[in-house]
Amino acid sequence: MRLAGSVAAVLIAGAALTAVPTASAAATTPRPPTSCALPGAGQAFGAAKPSEQNLDAAKVARAVSMLSLRLRLSVQVFRNNCLVSQSPLTALTSSVHNNVWSVTKSVTSLLTGIAVGDGELALDDPIGRHLPTGPGWGDAAHRAITVRQLLTQTSGTRQSILAEAASTATDPNLAREALAQPFVYRPGAKFQYSQLGPALLAYVVQRAVGEDLIAFAQRRLFGPIGISDGSYLWLRDRSGMAYGYSNLFLTPGQLARLGLLMSNEGRWAGKQIVPRSYVRAVSRPTGTNGCYGLLFWTNRGTSCTSADIPAAQTLNRRAIPSAPVDAYEMNGTGGQLVVMIPSLDMTVVTTGYFGSLALNPGVVLGAAPDEMQWTFFRELMAAVQDVDVPDAGPYRGDPISFDLDPRNFLDPSVLLTNLVTNPQCNIVFCDGGIPTKGLWQNLLALPGLVPGLGVR
Repeated sequence: MRLAGSVAAVLIAGAALTAVPTASAAATTPRPPTSCALPGAGQAFGAAKPSEQNLDAAKVARAVSMLSLRLRLSVQVFRNNCLVSQSPLTALTSSVHNNVWSVTKSVTSLLTGIAVGDGELALDDPIGRHLPTGPGWGDAAHRAITVRQLLTQTSGTRQSILAEAASTATDPNLAREALAQPFVYRPGAKFQYSQLGPALLAYVVQRAVGEDLIAFAQRRLFGPIGISDGSYLWLRDRSGMAYGYSNLFLTPGQLARLGLLMSNEGRWAGKQIVPRSYVRAVSRPTGTNGCYGLLFWTNRGTSCTSADIPAAQTLNRRAIPSAPVDAYEMNGTGGQLVVMIPSLDMTVVTTGYFGSLALNPGVVLGAAPDEMQWTFFRELMAAVQDVDVPDAGPYRGDPISFDLDPRNFLDPSVLLTNLVTNPQCNIVFCDGGIPTKGLWQNLLALPGLVPGLGVR
């Protein structure tokens, strides 16, 4: 979505209105805040004055205003389930469906957790236990990859972020494409940010639960938190398989519901949707990347390895030094962010297109821990009146990577394998036919992007 330059004037003029509703900037004596009820389908979020949530209204407004001017389409700040502040533009974009990009990976993780809670699969299951047998469905080594390795991005197979995604909408079968990529590392040994790994995981979950993944998501995740069937779009490949790594289109409010679900430890309106133990597990750092858990990014580790855009880089700091150590997030390219801070009962949701101010290409492109989050959360944490959050100081910059080799992220051999996967499946034919099922399913789901046409 492109907005006219006049929107900037609206943002600046509305900066004083970012608190919902407004309150005095004067400090108040901290008191136990009240919680808002989680909304049902079609209901608005409960709202509270920042002061009612032990937040300095002026400082919250300043933080939200600053973030709003970083190419943000929406900004929402919640505490104790109450909306305490939002950007002026959020009201205009509330019905706009945005591709949340790699936030989709975190959704795939949540569906995995639900299936684990149901006993349909286990984290250390070899994926071959849930795959079809026969040609094109992986050799013994690929079938021995575990569910946990796909969740932690340590499958060991060849990856190249943009090359993996370059065949979007033409992919005949994402799972077969993933299984065709050769190993470059021993499984479990090295973090590599992949697209096809989460896509393969989505198919494994689908097989394990015995139900179409999107139907399963609607029945067990989206529906229970008030996201109605037909009110969003999740693209499929041509075989009908959901893109488990990207291409889920949600509104800012729908994205916020996912964040509030996590902030309530997987519970919504008295019902446990995602097992509490799994919610707690997603933010635990792994031995291969201190800033990555189970398809979620985490603030707990002090060694952060980024995605390969333009090259993987390891930074010796936490992802968001200005936020509490227990913060964790769903993160999609361009700054589609859902950040949960359990120790503060706080949830921050924002959509937009990049916005970091830094010299490091990886930071600017949103592939590495970024300046925008550091700066915003420093401002927002200064507004917290009942918990002492240490000031990390201003963003100091990170070592600049000069590795700009396009083969890091656009390896043609990865794309070629996607297009000519194996003798049974290629860009045109798959299993003796031309797959078109997913194309029709995508067309039927398109009304979900248009307000008033999709079912609400």
